[in-house]
Amino acid sequence: MGIAELQAYGYLAVVVFLTVGLYAYIYHLYKNRKDSDGHDYEEYADLALHDDITDTPVNAVKNDKVPNGYDKK
Repeated sequence: MGIAELQAYGYLAVVVFLTVGLYAYIYHLYKNRKDSDGHDYEEYADLALHDDITDTPVNAVKNDKVPNGYDKK
């Protein structure tokens, strides 16, 4: 067994290891889509494309609570 054959086996082992690692990481990302706060950040994926003032917001915010000193309009 020469050095070239050892290099070929080593290359194959590294490629298989990295492929399995990549698929495991992708599975982990899709399995845990939400963070600990319960936010799904995939909704923010195209926020840069839809950033006009007339576009609908990603998260709707209620204006029920008004800070002290401000009048509700």
